[in-house]
Amino acid sequence: MTGEIGQLALALAFALSAVMAIAGLAGARETASQSRAVASSAAIGMFVFVALAFGALMYAFVTSDFSVLNVAQNSHTAKPMIYKITGVWGSHEGSMLLWVFVLAIYSLFIVFAQRGSARLTSAALGVQGLLACAFLLFILFTSNPFLRLDPPPFEGAGLNPLLQDPGLAMHPPMLYIGYVGLSAAFSYAAAALITGEADAAWARAARPFMLLAWIALTLGITLGSWWAYYVLGWGGFWFWDPVENAALMPWLIATALLHSALATERTGAFRSWTLLLAILGFSLSLIGTFLVRSGVLSSVHAFASDPTRGVYILLMLVVAIGGALALFAWRAPQLQSGAAFEPVSKESALLLNNVLLSAAAATVFIGTLYPLLLDAMTGQKISVGPPYFAITFAPIFVVLILIAPFGPRLGWRNGDWRQALRVLMPALGIAVVAALAVLAIVTPRSLVAAMAFALGAWTISAAVIDLMKRGNIRALPIGAFASALAHLGLGVTLLGITGTTMWRSEALELLKPGQSMEIAGYTLRLEGVQLLQGPNYIAQHATIDVLSNGHRIAVMSPEKRAYPVEGQATADTAIRTTGFSDLYLALGDERGGGWVVRAYVSPLAPFIWFGGAFMALGGVAGLWGRLRPRRVAAATRLAAAE
Repeated sequence: MTGEIGQLALALAFALSAVMAIAGLAGARETASQSRAVASSAAIGMFVFVALAFGALMYAFVTSDFSVLNVAQNSHTAKPMIYKITGVWGSHEGSMLLWVFVLAIYSLFIVFAQRGSARLTSAALGVQGLLACAFLLFILFTSNPFLRLDPPPFEGAGLNPLLQDPGLAMHPPMLYIGYVGLSAAFSYAAAALITGEADAAWARAARPFMLLAWIALTLGITLGSWWAYYVLGWGGFWFWDPVENAALMPWLIATALLHSALATERTGAFRSWTLLLAILGFSLSLIGTFLVRSGVLSSVHAFASDPTRGVYILLMLVVAIGGALALFAWRAPQLQSGAAFEPVSKESALLLNNVLLSAAAATVFIGTLYPLLLDAMTGQKISVGPPYFAITFAPIFVVLILIAPFGPRLGWRNGDWRQALRVLMPALGIAVVAALAVLAIVTPRSLVAAMAFALGAWTISAAVIDLMKRGNIRALPIGAFASALAHLGLGVTLLGITGTTMWRSEALELLKPGQSMEIAGYTLRLEGVQLLQGPNYIAQHATIDVLSNGHRIAVMSPEKRAYPVEGQATADTAIRTTGFSDLYLALGDERGGGWVVRAYVSPLAPFIWFGGAFMALGGVAGLWGRLRPRRVAAATRLAAAE
């Protein structure tokens, strides 16, 4: 009955999403209070039935109900429980259900948050309803997670071993919270265009959803990078894979959107620009969905290779985004411009910031989509990798990092760049000292590494100065830490990228038990390799002593795992970290009684993920600062009423 309950719940959710769309858009009229009430009730009902469907699919996975095709294709009785649960979104069908579930949660937030006017909220619910309709139709007709198998198999096919990892348990949900969070920003933008309320109030209403989406995307990208680092066995953190890029592009636009919405909220500036960024952010989320599910690329991230599904998503993208852009083109010229501002002002800094972020996103977009379009049109296959992004993306980001610290030090409408520069002189001095120290201490000497390290030091020290200039840190509200923490995290990440790309050591040797290899001051001695039985895999488990100056300082145990059910093998790396550097070991194939051992020493590698955590923490601080005043005000009103 599980499959039937889930199927029925999805059908009812679709019906309610249609009601929500119609009633929500009707509620955008001044006098349609009854329609607004219907839209809110439909949103609650849609959430209930989508949650029921999601719970039904999870129950099928947990109980290994192989009569459900999706479970049979992506699970196994021997699979650990955590991966039975995460298997729910480890398939295309389950991941799309997770997408709609998150969309329903955001719709619920819109109902209960009641941010903005009643008309704006209703129209936003209407647009959310249209999106839910489209995705639920997609699930019901092309990606049904509850299709039955008759007779059911005795065992399932298991889950891709690469997805059987704690990092991947959280990576997709975080990205979906981010992607679908941008749908809420998109819905508010469309609602503002429909109602004509594209003012500071709509930016204030939509900004918490922008912040939540940005936080989730930041964490999702950070988790994905960390997973690639320790699971894939190549010691890297970013490959410019098309699907990696598909997550990076919305993040860049979401970052620009946050800054632009701040200006719209404070001074009314950039109204049209903010609306356009909200549309573009969700557009890029849909493009990422298309890339992963259309079969146009082969990637470890790809969920599906069914062109029919790809055509549907492409059609949905054209209709949704084309409609939104047409609405923008119609209504944007009617929007009032905000207050004028001087060339040197916080608004100007934010505008330059947004232009650079958008240009960076454009370079990634071209580098990702051009090879696919060229292949589709001519059959010619080309590869766009790090060299392209080094000469296009990197220079833009360098300029962005150089100017970013000036924004917080400039005033609204009119600023003093000389005063801002005087405040930031200590940060500039620290950056110069950092560059000289790298040139003097680190060998081989690299001007590029010194400049990159200086940029990281510049960003971090400027963020610290920004906090110190705000007065007594202990007395500051949490929201005041948002910008400084986010910028500090960016600087920390930059230091990590510099260290691991510029100064990484690598060694590859064939070792027999008792033999050793040297790398960056460490001696690695292979003691032996034994077979171990895991819950659903067989592991070749190595024991390697790590010696420094003749003394054993650690024992590390990389593994090579074989999954009999899935017929695949993975590397389980061993990483010893000091917080400032990683010693990274991966076990390769057996050859002539010996084993291939790959070793890396990556200075500052942990800083990459520390920085991502700091950036997300800055977003959380900003979100807390946004929501807390509403709670305090509500409590005050309640106390007064009592």
